[in-house]
Amino acid sequence: MNRGKLNGVAGTTGALCAVVLLGNVMAPDAHAQNSVTLYGVVDAGVTYTSNAGGSNQYALTSGNMGANRWGLRGSEDLGGGLSTIFTLESGFTIANGKFGQNGTFFGRQAFVGLSGSWGAVTLGRQYASSSQFVGPLASGSSWAAPGMGYGTHPADLDNLNSTNRINNSIKFASANYNGLTFGGLYSLGGVAGDFSRNQIYSLAIGYTQGPVKLALGYLNVRNPNYSFWGNKANDSTTASNITSPVIAGYASANTQQVIAAGTSYAIGSATLGAVYSNVRFSGLGATPVAGLSSTAAAYRGSATFNNGELNAKYQVSPALLVGAAFDYMKGNGAGQGGVIYRQFNLGADYFLSKATDFYAVAVFQNASGVDSRGVRAVAAITGATPSTSSSQTVVTAGIRHLF
Repeated sequence: MNRGKLNGVAGTTGALCAVVLLGNVMAPDAHAQNSVTLYGVVDAGVTYTSNAGGSNQYALTSGNMGANRWGLRGSEDLGGGLSTIFTLESGFTIANGKFGQNGTFFGRQAFVGLSGSWGAVTLGRQYASSSQFVGPLASGSSWAAPGMGYGTHPADLDNLNSTNRINNSIKFASANYNGLTFGGLYSLGGVAGDFSRNQIYSLAIGYTQGPVKLALGYLNVRNPNYSFWGNKANDSTTASNITSPVIAGYASANTQQVIAAGTSYAIGSATLGAVYSNVRFSGLGATPVAGLSSTAAAYRGSATFNNGELNAKYQVSPALLVGAAFDYMKGNGAGQGGVIYRQFNLGADYFLSKATDFYAVAVFQNASGVDSRGVRAVAAITGATPSTSSSQTVVTAGIRHLF
């Protein structure tokens, strides 16, 4: 990705100047920083959905392959191998210019911390460790339209595509020890008199050696409807923030737990991969949520999803990458009649340069059984309006530019 140094960008906009001037006023020693980098992604395309709430849909969509964003990243050398680091990253919708992450200004990332030869410790709004380690091994987080999430596992319920970031978090990421890396995150709930409410923690470990990659992650979220799915600027503080029919019936859960593992193996220009995740919503009925259907409000106990993905990608040439994947997910528990989701991802990505590419991705999903709402399951590709039938297809093509 091509990046430009902030102090070398010609024609900087007034808004960016205001950010820099404000930083100079509030931090007089800002000149001591070694580097500040402005970076981002601009992505737009045309998307066809076979059944969006009952009708075919053609739409200009934003951030299909790479979610649109701009950000500032910086570091200061403190000496002795220690550095201060920070990242401020804001998402936006290119079709209308609105903020992403439901109106949250720095909704993608916002953190500051210290790094050294041992790794880094950061504080702020950040990605779960499990997502960063296991996510890149899934097709929906790499080449199958990860920006909009079309190729992710249904509802991205295992968060391998980092649909949900984590507020109020303290995070550690280790250095690389001969291919071994590990990390952890803890988010304080901040609720007076109830230490466990809204708390989140995540652990992960990864290993890379030659053509082999391995990763294992764990995520535990208390009161997920508010702490995880509802932690953005305009989210509801009383009603459900979980909209996908795949898991909408479980908004009252006390805990969402994710165990995920993935591997890949490179053979020449081809890479084969597999990902497994187990997601459990437990303590149903423990978190008050307004507006739930009488069926969902009566749920007690737990619901579990087991998800398995096989994927492959092939570097046809230095400029062209193609990929294919199949995902199978089965759910059991409260309200569900053994619901099954089957999904196929196909994609191609052609790079005109290191910074600009054309892409095309097709996703097909089929659902059967009874879903989290206690009704006949419908296809619900992540990022698209749910279907009214058991099947749905999304096809998107567009252009992405990195800066």
